[in-house]
Parts: sequence; structure tokens; C-alpha cells
Amino acid sequence: MDNVIEMKNISKTFKNKSAIQNMNFEVKKGEIFGFLGPSGSGKTTTIKMLTGSYRQSKGSLNVLGYQNEAIGSKGFIDKIGILSDHSVAYERQSIHDNLKLFAKLNQISLKKVDEVLDFIGLIKDKKTLFKNLSAGMKQRVLLAKALIHEPELLFLDEPTASLDPLTIQRIHKGLKELNERGTTIFLTTHNMQEANDLCHRVAFIESGVLKEMDTPENFRFKHSNQTIKVIHNNNRSKTLPMTNEATQYISDMLETNDLKYISSDLPTLGDVFLKITGKELV
Repeated sequence: MDNVIEMKNISKTFKNKSAIQNMNFEVKKGEIFGFLGPSGSGKTTTIKMLTGSYRQSKGSLNVLGYQNEAIGSKGFIDKIGILSDHSVAYERQSIHDNLKLFAKLNQISLKKVDEVLDFIGLIKDKKTLFKNLSAGMKQRVLLAKALIHEPELLFLDEPTASLDPLTIQRIHKGLKELNERGTTIFLTTHNMQEANDLCHRVAFIESGVLKEMDTPENFRFKHSNQTIKVIHNNNRSKTLPMTNEATQYISDMLETNDLKYISSDLPTLGDVFLKITGKELV
């Protein structure tokens, strides 16, 4: 199966109010796919359709080979992991007991509990009750719960919200490793740098409409001025179009040992999103 997700002409309405309009996209097996949009754009509604919590009003949906009404069945749920703002854990149980219970319910070796606790950086805190954790620590436990069974498809809705930069770096490293082992990841985030660092492709959604989809690199290049700036050793700069003229100019600077550094005009992914949708990603 080349695609693990296929959305064809999907629409969703609530009491005559359109939430998703004629959406078409696919997620390839083995990729990290970023689904980016401002609050209220339809990201959560889309995830709920993809995981079986909502049924589409129109169109055809295929996730992991499960189609339409079969999405959300027991066999389907066993193959996915979900981290969302509705994810919960038992407040009066320790971190370790929460994950041990989930492991037993899913017939997972208990040694995976300590492995995933080490992954989220909470192995030393495993006896702490969930209710006594900070918001960031709770987020990490819920992430561990979502990925402990190494699902085929992992849905992550703002996975690093409330986390410190060091923990985010560690989580990113772990997600890349999980992806390399075969898990496809569907990611929503307001952190454009996170999307740029993790995602193979990203889709921009606004007001229930998929605006554009591409790799982060292609997005940034396509929406740049396609120029480069060269800086001389005396800090004098010159901006050039990406043509043979620039190649020759840089070659001449190298020959005279007069090249300090080169920079491009590539915009950030956030800049591209603002240009395409006219809105900030908040």
C-alpha cells in the first residue's frame, strides 16, 4: 500500500455550517505529513474523520485500507496512535502505572514501558502521580501512551506544546527514529520550525479549504525571490539572481579569497503560510 491515507472530495458540515470543503489529499506510507492551519481552520475536524470519531458528509475516505464506516473499528484502532487535546490518563495513578496499564490492554511487553519513559525523559519520575505533573510533563506522558505500541499511523496534534526547547529536541529525535522504523506520522503544529524540521510534505489549510501542498523546501524556494546575497571580507554585500552571473561572481570571489559567506533569500515556512492564506499561524 503506497498511501496510508486517501481523502477524495471530502466535505463535512455541522447544522448547515461547512467545516471542510471538498478536500483531496493523500499521505504516503512512511512519511511525516504536516497539516498546518490557524485555529478553527478544520485541522481537528479532519483528524476526527481520519480516526473515526466523525463521519464525512460527502466523499470517500481510506485509512490503512479501512474505508469510510470501517474507520474507527477495533482492528483499525489497534493500528493507530493518537495524541490530541482530548487524550487523557488516570490522574491518581503514577506515570509508570498509567503506561503499564495501557501496555497490558494492548498486549505489549512491559519492558516497553521503561523504554518509552526513557524516550520522553521521565524515567526518573515514573513513580510520580499524573495529577502532580506539570503541563509539559503530562504532555510527554500522553505522547508516550500514543506511541508505546509503535503504531502504523500516528496522529499528533500539537505534540510539543508546553515543552521546553531541550525536550522538544529530544522528542523530535525520537519521532524521526520512530518514523525510520516504519511509522507514518500525521502532524499538526503551530510551530513552523517544527514542521520544517520534521515533515517530508506539508499541507496548508484555511477555513476548511486545502490551499496548497508541497515539501517545505519547495514551498520556501517557490515563494522566494530566488536571489542570493554574497558578503565580502570587508562586509560589503551584493545581491544576485540565481543565474550563471552569480556562479561566476562567487567563483571570482573565491579565487581572490574575498568571500566571507553566502546567504539566500529563502522565506520561512511561516512567511510562506502568511503569503498563501493571508493569516498568521495562531
